[in-house]
Amino acid sequence: MILDLPLILETRRNHALEHATIHMLSAKYPDRHLAGHSNPTGFFILGNVTIEDLKDAISEALTRLRAGESELAIHAGCGTNFATTTLLAGSMAWFPLSGVKSMRRRLWLLPFAVAFGVLGFVLSQPLGPILQAKVTTEADMGNLQVEEIMPLRKRGVAVHRVITRN
Repeated sequence: MILDLPLILETRRNHALEHATIHMLSAKYPDRHLAGHSNPTGFFILGNVTIEDLKDAISEALTRLRAGESELAIHAGCGTNFATTTLLAGSMAWFPLSGVKSMRRRLWLLPFAVAFGVLGFVLSQPLGPILQAKVTTEADMGNLQVEEIMPLRKRGVAVHRVITRN
């Protein structure tokens, strides 16, 4: 299956570990804004945390994912949720207006477009986390190991690069 191809699977595992790490850090620092970005070689954590706290969070996240806490791979702030909402709501709002050339007819159909957009928004709410669980993350860590954690920037918002090996 395409989701199990090496670069894709590595990205999905790193994405799951990134989410789980953010869950651990958010529990310790509920008032801090944290973000992340994953790729096949690891992930970035953006937010004011110390490298020691990050190491502890990654270790706990990896342990808990390996213990079967797959829900840690899902995060409400994930871009998958935002993309799902945008694409579904936007596509459904566009549908009633597609192919309509008359401005009068478009204005008449506008309430339907808004209603379809709202329906798309509502339908996307459970769909984003499902897509995370089935497509964009992989909670089974396999042989994933953390190789290195590097602080990249100390001024402003801290950025840490986490390098993994699968």
